[in-house]
Amino acid sequence: MTVDHDAALHATVERLSAQGIHSILATFTDLLGAPKGKLVPLAALPKWVREGAGFAGPSIWGTGLPRLGARSEYFGRVQPDSLRPLPFMPGVAHAVCDGYAGGEPLETCSRQVLRRQLDRLRARGWTAWVGIEPEFFLLQRRPDGGWRAGDGLDRLDKPSYDLQAIHRQRGFLDDMRTALGALGFEIEQIDHEDANGQYEINYRHDEALAAADRYQLFKLTAHAVADRHGFVFSTMPKPLANAPGSGLHFHLSLTDAEGRALMADPTAPLGLSPLGARFAAGLLHHADALAAWCAPTVNSYKRLAAGRSASGTTWAPVWKAIGDNNRTCLLRAVAGRLEWRLPDPACNVYLALAGTLAAGLSGIDLALPAPTPCADDLYDRHRAGAPLPGRLPRDLATALEALTLDAPLRRAVGEAVCEQWLTLKWAEWDAWAAAVTDWEWARYAEAP
Repeated sequence: MTVDHDAALHATVERLSAQGIHSILATFTDLLGAPKGKLVPLAALPKWVREGAGFAGPSIWGTGLPRLGARSEYFGRVQPDSLRPLPFMPGVAHAVCDGYAGGEPLETCSRQVLRRQLDRLRARGWTAWVGIEPEFFLLQRRPDGGWRAGDGLDRLDKPSYDLQAIHRQRGFLDDMRTALGALGFEIEQIDHEDANGQYEINYRHDEALAAADRYQLFKLTAHAVADRHGFVFSTMPKPLANAPGSGLHFHLSLTDAEGRALMADPTAPLGLSPLGARFAAGLLHHADALAAWCAPTVNSYKRLAAGRSASGTTWAPVWKAIGDNNRTCLLRAVAGRLEWRLPDPACNVYLALAGTLAAGLSGIDLALPAPTPCADDLYDRHRAGAPLPGRLPRDLATALEALTLDAPLRRAVGEAVCEQWLTLKWAEWDAWAAAVTDWEWARYAEAP
């Protein structure tokens, strides 16, 4: 740490102290995507930046660290530019941490994994920009121990843009607006989505790493604000069987060192340059393996289904195709950028984004041919029994198998993190496969 850097950190301590801040919530993201962390004194900020806050490595999902020795300790090094006073924790500032072990960047830290992909882009003079669209459910426990979506009054058959629900939840939504604004989010819109108890809050796009950090801070904020209003903020992709699930769409674009858009060409098919088309081809080529990161739970594949919803509308991206503003495709080309519709809010956003960028770069480096645009409603084709593009995996096991077989993508993202991911997720699949559900009891218990 240089003298100037140390002086800047001490100035940050003085500035935050003057605002009544006494502690830092030093946070990292475990491999499953959950924000974790601890409170540390603000006064020792230079230490947290230089050495990091210490955590027992094996106590964190997916580190792969041993139980003893120099590499058994996970150190979260505070990124000082990320420090923000938390409006819902008076006296505390939030900080994002990078994972280290043995003094080196940890290969299984998902934020470090994303950093490595961004380094590949930076070596070409490119910057990745990402707009993330969080959809989520507000849930409540019923007296019988079950769950309900929303407040029990959210019962419209087609609830998109329901103003009555927005009015009833104005306290939660306004507290979210205020808290996110205080944290530097630029809110663009808030709406009720197409399932009961489901909402979407959109905010301005950012550079890829900052966008991923911002989404994790969004989740931290939403959990706290929802709890204050008697709700559970849920990133479960598909809590309601007969309603649409929640996505976490990535709007992707690249710029060069002069800020010029690299994917856009308004005169070309889909409005994409040759580079943009190759990036899209890489996403479609690796889509099955990417599902393991972007749709990472057993429940994710209830969302990725072609069934009809109670509202009569579903936007689930089931088929591997690209279309011009076509929301029935996995990839939607719009305004010279790509909307990648596979991710859901249960994903580890760093890992899902790292895999997405690695797949797009693969398409560029291999000069994959531009994918053929789809001009049809794929759900109409499905109902008519017409030929369809290839379908995404129907369950988590198939996605994990696809990732296992996609050696080039695993190498690009990192074998160490892939090994940890596959170990955790195969265990999750095995636990699901061994579970006996209420559906099975109802269907088979009294069968003749």
